[in-house]
Amino acid sequence: MFAIPAHAAEDITIAVAGPMTGQLANIGDQFKHGAEAAAAAINAAGGVDGRQIKIVIEDDACDPKQAVSVANRIVAAGIKFVDGHACSGSSIPASATYAEAGVLMMTPASSNPQLTDDAAKKGWSTIMRLYTRDDAQGAFIGPWIAKKYAGKNIVILHDKSAYGQGVADAVKATMNEGGLNELLYEGLNAGDKDFGALLTKLKSLNAEVVYFGGYHPEAGLMMRQAADMNYKFQLIMPDSIASPEYWQVSGPGGEGTMFVFPSDPQAKPEAKAAVEAISGGGFIPEGFTLFSYATIQAIAEGVKRAGTDDPMKVAEALKNGTAISTVVGDVIFDEKGDLKNASYDINQWHDGKYAPIAQ
Repeated sequence: MFAIPAHAAEDITIAVAGPMTGQLANIGDQFKHGAEAAAAAINAAGGVDGRQIKIVIEDDACDPKQAVSVANRIVAAGIKFVDGHACSGSSIPASATYAEAGVLMMTPASSNPQLTDDAAKKGWSTIMRLYTRDDAQGAFIGPWIAKKYAGKNIVILHDKSAYGQGVADAVKATMNEGGLNELLYEGLNAGDKDFGALLTKLKSLNAEVVYFGGYHPEAGLMMRQAADMNYKFQLIMPDSIASPEYWQVSGPGGEGTMFVFPSDPQAKPEAKAAVEAISGGGFIPEGFTLFSYATIQAIAEGVKRAGTDDPMKVAEALKNGTAISTVVGDVIFDEKGDLKNASYDINQWHDGKYAPIAQ
């Protein structure tokens, strides 16, 4: 037998779990770059009480079954902390594996309320979210849509995923409460390539505004094909299209598309050094990049506060109501492990780039 080097035993290993391959690999890239940059910065500053952070990358392809396999692999490897997963449909089933093993999972992207609501009901204290919830996003954008597009013909679509349908349901509820009802509420299949029949149906309804809970591959194709039909409507999306890949798919058909995203952390003073470091490596830290960075920071701070790498004690230390300094600003977790006081921007795509608009 070979002895384990002392320095290796002292590493704090954090698994970064997300879609490193497949249609949503751009999100996996964001996770990876954010986590690795955070670990590099923390390690350069002396680590966590002298211990270095080690990042391990795991690919779930945003597939629920693969996510559970990844979770089992992480647990079997004795890894105590997870930065992930990305898609709610992956995080929710994987969370059961982590909770049973006492692993701290903190997602920087999954927004379906079920993740932390169910964990709280079951007494799973190590399931957390350094991101916003669909119901909070719905409470923000639903009333805005109802007011701005009062009297317009609106359709709500979703891709039947835990994320897409979850956020669409949240928007529908608050929009309806605001006095605007949709002409159509319908699901499509993730992976669909031909939206001709759907677009013809929307055109026949004279749909002027479409809210779509889903991801960039389907949204981009939908808008490209709508442009080919000379059919223009206002598309509004959730946070999933904060990536240049949306425009790569949509082309000019994506002009004017709006989407909700937590207030852009790239502009925060706390993120300046991280943005420069990541950008200097040739990667733009948009989308979920800085949320992944902040997740590593939060886990590191939790270990410091707890004085141990016991995940349950780390989670307890993170939920004590004291603010944690991160690149996305000071964050405070509630008793469920969700963020308090989230704020949002409405962004709009123009000529291949997006920026916040006045609300």
